[in-house]
Amino acid sequence: MPELVHLPADAPSGAMAEILDRDGALILDGVLNPGAVGEMVAELAPYVAATPEGRDGFTGVRTTRTGALVARSPAVREAVTDPRIARLCEHLLKANCERWQLHLTQLIRIMPGQGAQPIHRDRWAWGTHLKGIEPQLNTIWALTDFTAENGATQVVPGSSDWPDDRKAEPHEITQAVMKAGSVLVYTGSVFHGGGANRSDQDRWGLNLTYALGWLRQEENQYLACPPEIARTLSPELQDLLGYALGGYALGYYTPPLPPGEGPELAPPSFALRGEAEGAVFGSAEDLAAIGAQVRGS
Repeated sequence: MPELVHLPADAPSGAMAEILDRDGALILDGVLNPGAVGEMVAELAPYVAATPEGRDGFTGVRTTRTGALVARSPAVREAVTDPRIARLCEHLLKANCERWQLHLTQLIRIMPGQGAQPIHRDRWAWGTHLKGIEPQLNTIWALTDFTAENGATQVVPGSSDWPDDRKAEPHEITQAVMKAGSVLVYTGSVFHGGGANRSDQDRWGLNLTYALGWLRQEENQYLACPPEIARTLSPELQDLLGYALGGYALGYYTPPLPPGEGPELAPPSFALRGEAEGAVFGSAEDLAAIGAQVRGS
C-alpha cells in the first residue's frame, strides 16, 4: 500500500510543490494548534448540528455537508487565506489563469456507520473537459483526528495523470491518517474519496478548494457570501471570493442604477466599495500582457 508524504507546516514551499507534483497529494502536519481547532469547531458546531444528512451514496447518507463558511466563520476566513496554500495555488494554477478563486467551502462530517465514498476526481465538477491542464487545488483540514477507522480520506497517490476510466486497485489506495490541525493537500485530478467510518465518533474535515478564475465555482460564492457580508472582509478574501476581475474583460458588470448615477462598465469590487473612479473592466497593461502572451513574447 502506498503512503502519503507528511511534511511539517513550516517546510519550504518548494518541498511541498515537489511532492504535490509527483504524488498529487501530501499532508502538512500541525498547521493549526489545538486552540485554533477548538475555535473553528465552536464557530461551526451550530451550523453542523442543523445540517441534514445526505441522500445518496456519493454525498453520504450518514454524512453532513455544511457550506457558506466564509460568511459564517472568522476562523475559516483565516484558513482560506493561509499563505502556504496560496503559494501552492500560485505553483499549481497560475500558469493557466490570471487569477485563481475560492471554489468550495464545506465542513464534511462523516458519522459512524457511513460507508466509503466512491473513488472520484474533484475536477469532474466540470465533467471530463479541460484535458491537459490542472484546474483545481484542494485542502481538507482535520478538525478531529483522521484515522483508518473513522473515515480518513482515501487517496490514490500518483493518479493525477491517469485516464478518467482507470479504476484504482485496493493496493493502490491509502488513507490520509493525520492528527487534528493537519491538512491534506491534493490536486483536482488525483483520485480520492471519503473513508468508511467504523468507529463510534464523528470525523470532521474542513474542505477548502481553489480553482482557475475563469471557471464556474462549485459553491456559488456570490450567493454564499453576498456583497453585504463580503464588503466587511479583507481585500484578499474579497478577491478570492470572486469580487475581482478574472482577466482583462472577465466578470465586469453594469450596476442597474438610474441614468448617469454609476459607471457603465465596472469590476465586481464596485458592488462592495462603490468607487466610481477607476471603475473600468480592464487596463491597458492587462491588454498588453495578453497580447504578449499571444505573440509568445
